[in-house]
Amino acid sequence: MFEFAVDAVSGAARAGRLTLPHGTVSTPAFMPVGTQATVRTLSPRDLKAAGAELVLANTYHLHLRPGEAVVAQLGGLHRFMGWERPLLTDSGGYQVFSLAGLRQVSEEGVEFRSHLDGSSRLLSPERAVDIQWTLGADVAMAFDQVVAASADGAAVRDALERTLRWLERCARRHSELARAEPPPLRQTLWPILQGGGDSRLRADGLRRILELGPWTGVAIGGLSVGEPKPVMQAVLEALEPRLPAGVPRYLMGVGFPEDLVAAVERGVDLFDCVAPTRNGRNGSAFTPDGPINIRNAGHRADPRPLDASCDCETCTTFSRGYLRHLFVAEELLGLRLLSLHNVRFVIRLASDMRTAVRAGVFPRWAAEWRRRYAEGGSA
Repeated sequence: MFEFAVDAVSGAARAGRLTLPHGTVSTPAFMPVGTQATVRTLSPRDLKAAGAELVLANTYHLHLRPGEAVVAQLGGLHRFMGWERPLLTDSGGYQVFSLAGLRQVSEEGVEFRSHLDGSSRLLSPERAVDIQWTLGADVAMAFDQVVAASADGAAVRDALERTLRWLERCARRHSELARAEPPPLRQTLWPILQGGGDSRLRADGLRRILELGPWTGVAIGGLSVGEPKPVMQAVLEALEPRLPAGVPRYLMGVGFPEDLVAAVERGVDLFDCVAPTRNGRNGSAFTPDGPINIRNAGHRADPRPLDASCDCETCTTFSRGYLRHLFVAEELLGLRLLSLHNVRFVIRLASDMRTAVRAGVFPRWAAEWRRRYAEGGSA
């Protein structure tokens, strides 16, 4: 359990298999985000049809509503949301970061006010681990401190140091919980690497994380928070040769197609992001020729599918003209259909990348994919 095998390498790109208590995940893999134990507008059946093998749920939101005790009473997170395949829960660090004026960071943890009822809460490393253990996902994330891309060097270093101290506390608490239950182990804990856009700081943080191991996976956090894309790519390039080859590498919060390709080029295996579903609900659809805005008048009488190469329900059933009608008429079906397509698109993209890696042609495939995606433009 919690094993990872790399089956093929092409350049720095990898194709592998991650074994978890609720199933095996083929990598590279994209995780749809189920913030409140649901991927917005999509059912578990939709996610299975789209090929999802791993879904992310949000610790912060589930702690506030309905509460981890309620989830446990109803059979644990898998049964609660009707998803029997693998689950990963975040630690709540990013959500607390996004609260801005509603939080106060200290060595103990983060004191914040609930965005639901204004109640005061303290989320410590130990509490974050306890919540995730109670929820029961296959993978739990360590509690970290996220800082904005615009933060100065001192703030970035301070957040990294605190995240490393919190990691020790998370690991200690997770070990206590695991020892108290009979085997087999039902959950693993992954660390999160911070360090902003400073590659040297990232390298030092990674070294210290690995000294605290062994780990069954390593996450890269604090990117895709407003920094220029070349900065994110430079950080990944610098980290790639330092990351352990035998565990999955998880880049948090990244989900636009071009970013997935660039990250897999730099050795990343796992991703999550709300972009596919959020963009879909806003009428933006991913296609091999770049994104399209389905609300544009040019689609009013267009008989074509969103993507002729896509096998999702949306593309095999409905025309662009019909989808535009749904959005103009503000029909809820439109939100579901574009969200479903976008999730299927990024999951198919991950599958195509695996195929290219196994064929040993990933660098050439990525260059051709990027050329077509960029030249197609937006419509």
